[in-house]
Amino acid sequence: MGLILGSQRPQLLAPQLLIFAADHGLSAQGVSAYPTAVTRQMVRNFLAGGAAASVLARQHGLALGVVDCGVAASFEPQEGLYHAKVEGCGFGTADASQGPAMRLEQAVQAIHNGAQLVSGRPGNVLILGEMGIANTSAASLLMARLTGFPIAQCVGRGTGLDDAGLARKIAVLSAALAVNARALLPLEVLAALGGLEIATMVGAVLQAAAQRRIVLVDGFVTTAAVALACALAPGVLERCVFAHVSAESGHAAWLRQLGAEPLLDLGLRLGEGSGAALAWPLLVSACRLLAEMAVFSPDGVVGQPAPTD
Repeated sequence: MGLILGSQRPQLLAPQLLIFAADHGLSAQGVSAYPTAVTRQMVRNFLAGGAAASVLARQHGLALGVVDCGVAASFEPQEGLYHAKVEGCGFGTADASQGPAMRLEQAVQAIHNGAQLVSGRPGNVLILGEMGIANTSAASLLMARLTGFPIAQCVGRGTGLDDAGLARKIAVLSAALAVNARALLPLEVLAALGGLEIATMVGAVLQAAAQRRIVLVDGFVTTAAVALACALAPGVLERCVFAHVSAESGHAAWLRQLGAEPLLDLGLRLGEGSGAALAWPLLVSACRLLAEMAVFSPDGVVGQPAPTD
């Protein structure tokens, strides 16, 4: 964190927890245990303060914002809600098992939306969160195409699929990879196989990295966005702290492939940025220790600095 912020006494200022939300055409193929309607219900829950991420944000003093990147609903303007829909797919992506999830220019517009959103936010920490029924499917597709791992190694149970549901998910995602076989470059992969919330997060991560913000990465889906951002700008990885390894079966392998070392391993699969919020106090403690601990020398304990507050 000192290297990211360019200080031997780094201070974490105005941390921003942004939850990027969107729906996915793939959900029509039964790849999730829950219907699309849950996405919009959870957006309202975030804003009402009742979600896990909402509770943790209050506890730790994190500014919580929800970004409508392509939820299949229209929301009235309200505090904490940011509109970032993309023309032509404002209610979600197309079904990637039948063709590209979105057009290339739509993915580029989503990236721009994410960058613009972060550029106007205060502070020096971006905490990533996400919500979108079927978005673990999109993340699994991105992992398979970016890493070359077999799709079965990249797919998990998401929000709780049984064995039959998991087998169906693998079959549907195999079809999506086959029908989008020509998508090989990072932007092509994102457009063909990704989601609007993931594309918007890519832009947010790129902008945060350019502004030398710390990017606190949550679980499997946010890792997909970071991996895409790294494919576009490899230096992004140096700005990231990985909060935890989730229960999604592909997440640990992807973190290893990226060379990332997560702070926590709690078997989480909730998303929302909840794992990142749980890891947040470790970042605060690390900065306090660096700034306030006394230093050892051959002559004993010396140089005890003044407290930071």
